[in-house]
Amino acid sequence: VQLQASGGGLVQAGGSLKLSCAASGPTFSDYAMGWFRQAPENEREFVATISRDGGSTYYTNSVKGRYTISRDNAKNMMYLHMNSLKPEDTALYYCAASRLALTTILRTYDYWGQGTQVTVSS
Repeated sequence: VQLQASGGGLVQAGGSLKLSCAASGPTFSDYAMGWFRQAPENEREFVATISRDGGSTYYTNSVKGRYTISRDNAKNMMYLHMNSLKPEDTALYYCAASRLALTTILRTYDYWGQGTQVTVSS
């Protein structure tokens, strides 16, 4: 599976962005998907994950109620809708695919996209 994240940009605090992750290959629905982020000088951290069929999701506490993860298996696409953005959300956002079901652990993800930069100004 090859993944390509897009949709990042510069936005003011309180604004919104929608990230997309395009997957190549016929087996997209075999993978749970996730979003991670990495701010400068910080470790990469879990943001959200979605099950293979899209029926289950899980978020890190800091984004609950503000972010929504979704997927469209027919289009091999995953999304992250981000609302009420804060300066501390500024990071490089990565999409990733895992053979496991709904995992938050970075090392359990098998494939990674290249990252898309999200910058939130105060």
